[in-house]
Amino acid sequence: MSKRRHAPLADCCAPVGAEPSILLLVGSPQSAGVARKFAREFVAYRFPGTSEDYVETVVLITSELVTNSIRYGTEPGESVRVVLNADRQQTRVEVHDPVRRHPSLRPASLERERGRGLIILDALCPGAWGTEDIPFGKSVWAEVKAP
Repeated sequence: MSKRRHAPLADCCAPVGAEPSILLLVGSPQSAGVARKFAREFVAYRFPGTSEDYVETVVLITSELVTNSIRYGTEPGESVRVVLNADRQQTRVEVHDPVRRHPSLRPASLERERGRGLIILDALCPGAWGTEDIPFGKSVWAEVKAP
């Protein structure tokens, strides 16, 4: 049986081939930072030399989805899963959590300190995001069009 040799990977999680990259996170606020790093490295690997605006859009979308999932979709001790996939047209960000309740877009409010994540998502990915039931909860996804 031969051993496959791989080039050294980045600190976090550079994807190999065309398969989606998956990251399992503990449902804690600190996980949003890990998810941002994961997204940044993923885009850099899949789209070398792409614009910083594109990278930051994917990172922001990932961060918002993970933060919402941790805040509203997990209980202590549960985890969330981040799935990133890309082709020439887009990068798809999915975040899976164990709660079936779907998020809803609420009107903007100057009185609430929270509740802007889906507004940001809708502004950056108009018509290209949604939710799906999965076997053990739900998936919230967004598609960022490639530059």
